[in-house]
Amino acid sequence: MELKKRSDVHWARKVWHMTTVSLMAFVYAFAPQKVSMTCLIIGLVLFIPADFLRQRSEALNDLLLHLFRPIMRDSETKGLAGTTYLVAGVGIIILFFPREIVLLSMLYLAFADPFASYFGILYGKDKIFGHKSVQGSLAAFLICTLLTALYLHTYGMLTDHLLIVSLLGGLIGCLGELIPFWKLDDNLTLPVFSATFLWLLFTLFGAL
Repeated sequence: MELKKRSDVHWARKVWHMTTVSLMAFVYAFAPQKVSMTCLIIGLVLFIPADFLRQRSEALNDLLLHLFRPIMRDSETKGLAGTTYLVAGVGIIILFFPREIVLLSMLYLAFADPFASYFGILYGKDKIFGHKSVQGSLAAFLICTLLTALYLHTYGMLTDHLLIVSLLGGLIGCLGELIPFWKLDDNLTLPVFSATFLWLLFTLFGAL
């Protein structure tokens, strides 16, 4: 079974990633807390155990690879899927960070990595860490800066410091997508890193 490689643009995976995380953010923002936590628990129960079990069962692995073939990479054949790291990352930030931080971190997760990957694959000539490039990181910085500005404007937060906080937020999202943390997937490290430093940033400017 031939799967897409990391070096492929892989549109289906990008659409899946942005749609899934955006839906999670929507549910978290507008649904009652019990509903959003129930959805998270269902995601944890469905994805994580199945992903670990398929590492021990060739039949289950073949079945899941066949079902999710359009959104899976070849590197996930014998390793955990990006969705498992994604659900775990979202779970961690929901448990440990305030609502304002969680929502913005989820927006970074939804859009920073797909945009960085797209521009990095097509235009990433100047490599920084492994497959990460200056061009991809610049795309992540710009999209996270824009997301931060729109988020702050929408919720009427830190309007007196909109530009500087937006730029610093963009830098946080960019570094969260760029910096490798051991061999952990950035679907886990990006939201946790972003939430940690956004919490510090918002605290510094008196928003929390």
